[in-house]
Amino acid sequence: MIKDKEIYDAVYQYMSLKSIGPVQTNKVLNTVSEPIEPYCLKSQLKKSLNSNLQIEFEKAPSVLANLNSKFDVGFLLLTNENYPKELKKCLSTNTPPILSYVGNIELLKKCKVAFSGSRKVSEKGIDITKDCVVQLIEKDVSIVSGYAAGVDFEAHYGALSNGGSTIIILPEGINSFRIKREMKKVWDWNRVLVISEFKPDDPWKASRAMGRNNTIIGLSDIIVVIEAGETGGSLDAGYKTLTMNKYLFVPQYGIVPESAKGNNLLIQKGAFPILRSAETQKANLSKMIKLLDSPKYELF
Repeated sequence: MIKDKEIYDAVYQYMSLKSIGPVQTNKVLNTVSEPIEPYCLKSQLKKSLNSNLQIEFEKAPSVLANLNSKFDVGFLLLTNENYPKELKKCLSTNTPPILSYVGNIELLKKCKVAFSGSRKVSEKGIDITKDCVVQLIEKDVSIVSGYAAGVDFEAHYGALSNGGSTIIILPEGINSFRIKREMKKVWDWNRVLVISEFKPDDPWKASRAMGRNNTIIGLSDIIVVIEAGETGGSLDAGYKTLTMNKYLFVPQYGIVPESAKGNNLLIQKGAFPILRSAETQKANLSKMIKLLDSPKYELF
């Protein structure tokens, strides 16, 4: 474990340097042979830097020295066998080089549907979120979302309160994670996985929240945008989903709430509309479930 911690710390230290991002980090990681030894990794990382950055790298403080001790934090390096393959495939060179996590890592093996939407979601949007989540967990699908108010919260809470599983993708470092008071009564670490692509101490930033959307999309088989405004993060997540050739589903409202003004824009661009079944009066997810039942490689 000490050796592994040195490896993860070295990667975080490298990524803390000015102008070093995922592309450069992944380029170096892909030159290192498994099993990775700390000395060899540090040597390869250092060789890729100019002389000034080499000095900074050598002096860089430990990033993991203040790791949140309240949780048993694990790490996945890009080169690890159990690093999510769908994330590598979808994001390519921009794949997060290292993921920190808490909870049940086995949830990554399940089919995964992501939910995105307004923090100020309408009552109708909340009802649709709950309905869709219940139908999906009955099919043993794991629910993926951020950790914001609104749609994110309803998706996670709906999954856990109905016996399903959920994956939280943070817009900040793992050290900032806390179980929300409203979630504690339904929380079950066997059915929860929390993931961060950022350094453990990184605070929330709007740019990180937007960038984290790529990881939500890349990790998931299908994305549902419950409500998107005419601008903003949810609309951006919808457009990114279509650009990344992932399946996107969006509720089509009769009377469109202010918080869902962007829904029709996404449907016009190629999202599948979610309509209410005349027979069950629930969201008709037959198309979505059919796609999830198809071989994994056909999903993306």
